Amino acid sequence: MHMRTWHAAALLILALSSALSAAFASSSRAQADGVRGLDGVWIYVEDRTEGRALEDQQSSMGAKVTLRVEEAAVCLVRSDGEIRMALDGSPTEISREGSTSRYSGTWKEGAFHYQSEPVSEPGKPTRGAIRWVLRPTADGLLAGVETDSGWKSIALYRHAEDIPLPTPAKATIGELAWLAGAWVGTRGTSGTTSIEERWCPPLGGAMLAVSRTVSRGKLSAFEYLRIVERDGGLVYVAQPGGRAPTEFVLTELGTNRAVFENPRHDSPQRIVYELSTDGGLCASIGYTKGGRPTRFEFKRETE
Repeated sequence: MHMRTWHAAALLILALSSALSAAFASSSRAQADGVRGLDGVWIYVEDRTEGRALEDQQSSMGAKVTLRVEEAAVCLVRSDGEIRMALDGSPTEISREGSTSRYSGTWKEGAFHYQSEPVSEPGKPTRGAIRWVLRPTADGLLAGVETDSGWKSIALYRHAEDIPLPTPAKATIGELAWLAGAWVGTRGTSGTTSIEERWCPPLGGAMLAVSRTVSRGKLSAFEYLRIVERDGGLVYVAQPGGRAPTEFVLTELGTNRAVFENPRHDSPQRIVYELSTDGGLCASIGYTKGGRPTRFEFKRETE
């Protein structure tokens, strides 16, 4: 009788051990699958912060976020370097330009939670922590951020290939003849920055242009531009600094207004040209939805 009881207990312990092992393995697989959902390049789509006015909408982590999932870690890839955060919560310290920030992150409840905080000198309080929550969903990546001051924001990001392209408007290059000419202006309160765009007339199904920005007497930026006919519509092609081209399709055309969009690009996603009633030209760049576009005011150059 005693041997039978011991044998039954041993079998029960073995069964419980197997069940716990299976549950742990299943949990680990679920976590690994969830974390893998963070991987890739994410493009800002829309602000989902409750109650935020359309003109105040913005991204929560910038226009583009690049994440690389490694063994037991998530790596945030930025233009100024990479930040590798272990999933077990152990901290990583990153020093840049004389300051140091401490990063730490964990995966819990279907999301990656991480925070950064400045590392202060001994004896001084630490302030300015920022906390993020990155949650993969069927709709994309929801990226939430909260600061010690109480500011909160949440935005939706998607992989470029998952963002629908806009419906092109029908048009010919001749309908943009009003854009031709040399357009010049200034920026900044002191007017020390000059801007210009020089568009040639429509010919051969295209218009070509060059843009130049000069700050305090020195060239600070330039761009090659063109608008070409394609498939019954128009495509705006930009090459800032002579880099690889980025295309924006014409989505709206009025008598003196043209709108070009590419929601799969990080920034800008929307370019608008519009003639003003006084004969000037306004060019603006921004997101496809919400926010405050950056405006450039030009006047036609006179001989």
